[in-house]
Amino acid sequence: MPEQRNKYEEFKLSIAPMMDWTDRHCRFFHRQMTRRALLYTEMVVADAAIQGNRERLLGFSAGEHPVALQLGGSDPVKLAEAARVGADFGYREINLNVGCPSDRVQSGTFGACLMKTPDLVAACVEAMKGAVDIPVTVKCRIGVDDQDPEVALDTLAGGVIDAGADALWVHARKAWLQGLSPKENRDIPPLDYARVYRLKAGLQSHFIGINGGIQILDEVVGHLDHVDGVMLGRAAYHNPGLLIDVDRRLFGDTHAPVEIAILIDIMCDYADRHIADGGRLSHVTRHMIGLFQGVPGARRWRQVLSTDAARSDADSGVIRKAFAEIGENAAEAAE
Repeated sequence: MPEQRNKYEEFKLSIAPMMDWTDRHCRFFHRQMTRRALLYTEMVVADAAIQGNRERLLGFSAGEHPVALQLGGSDPVKLAEAARVGADFGYREINLNVGCPSDRVQSGTFGACLMKTPDLVAACVEAMKGAVDIPVTVKCRIGVDDQDPEVALDTLAGGVIDAGADALWVHARKAWLQGLSPKENRDIPPLDYARVYRLKAGLQSHFIGINGGIQILDEVVGHLDHVDGVMLGRAAYHNPGLLIDVDRRLFGDTHAPVEIAILIDIMCDYADRHIADGGRLSHVTRHMIGLFQGVPGARRWRQVLSTDAARSDADSGVIRKAFAEIGENAAEAAE
């Protein structure tokens, strides 16, 4: 393993911030399968964190920890204030988004387009570091549009590290801000893991994590030979069962992984509490659709959750009904 930065080294695996996906219900679900992975919120715009409904936007349960808040913005003063708000809420870390390629993000002059203004990103990090005592990190791309990734990534990394960033998570693709949709930006630009490895090789005393296209834990283990941490995105969301083996495989933990039947009981109790507070079952179950990927009966599990959970009167009985369709095959999800 490469040398790691002590105060951040425990986070060798994280679950990426994903808009419309990694809400508090998703994070609670993921936390039942791994005690050790660092979980990220969806991106919250700095203005919203300062002026919006903070409990709705930033609220989370203590049981989600360790959990990090990702902020979007490009104004150092506003980001510093939003970071203070996040720290006061109890987040473990504040992360700055320098990787999202969506049109909405570009119009606000933040996200991946900030790769073009590394001095501004460094100023934002410096302001955030001055505002909070918890780690401040950055998630970026290797470059955007016609930038040379060799120059762009080194420049961005050098600036934010000099400004005090505690870690840099790198999505190992360029972002094309013109001509590709956000969805296409997740697949079409080629992955260049070697570029991130080279960055780490030149920054041995700083935490560098990698993200992008990583599907299984065997791949995670391979990347950890070259970098300090791995961030899983869509793989963790669409196939959350892979998280069940994370603590044993990556962290050497000896506690028994959660049994599937117990996981279902926990999520049923959680869903019923959410419904009692005025929520809908589907707010919870939409994150559970992929739990039994590849297991016989998974199609019926998905069908029941997708249709029955949408009813206005749906409760946790829908989850139990869907689980019954898996039956004795459920044990395969934990293997």
